[in-house]
Formats: sequence, C-alpha cells, structure tokens
Amino acid sequence: MYEIVVKIPFGRVTSYGAIAKALGAVNSSILVGYAMNDSHKFRPDIPAHRVVNRNGLLTGKHHFSTESSMQALLEAEGILVKEDKIIAFQELFWDPVIELI
Repeated sequence: MYEIVVKIPFGRVTSYGAIAKALGAVNSSILVGYAMNDSHKFRPDIPAHRVVNRNGLLTGKHHFSTESSMQALLEAEGILVKEDKIIAFQELFWDPVIELI
C-alpha cells in the first residue's frame, strides 16, 4: 500500500477508497486509513497528507503533529483547502487504478 502512496505526484491527491481499489480490496478503505495513520512510524517518506476521504475532506488531520499540519503540507504543494475540504478535488484527484496501469 505504501508503494502506491509514494507514487502520488506532488500537488495531487487520492482517496483511501481509490488505494483500496488499486489493491483489489474495494471495501477496505477504513484499513487504508488506519495504515495512513501509522505510516510515519514505518516510513517517514510516506506523503500521507495526499490521501483524503472520497469527498476531499481532511479526515486524517488529527493524526498529524498538529491539527493544521495536513492542510499546511497540502497548501505547500499548491493545493487549496477551505474548511477542511480540498478545493477542486476532482481536478486534483490521482486515480492509482488508472495511473499505475
């Protein structure tokens, strides 16, 4: 799973469900979320801030060092966030099923 996440391009985002689907485990988005929560313990190079829920919401923000860290990381990549939601989410969405073929 982390092999997929490290391939998310700078300035792009994906969802827990898209990663689960790419792994062949369509109904396992919650497990992907748990793995993202702990990713920094295993691989600090994992860009977990680029993984959000299916609506573009920063649902994992409380697992970062501060409540605003996830948003700050995204904004540093040029991704606009308002009220914990990525603006232009569909345009920025990176689908691993399509991109990794």
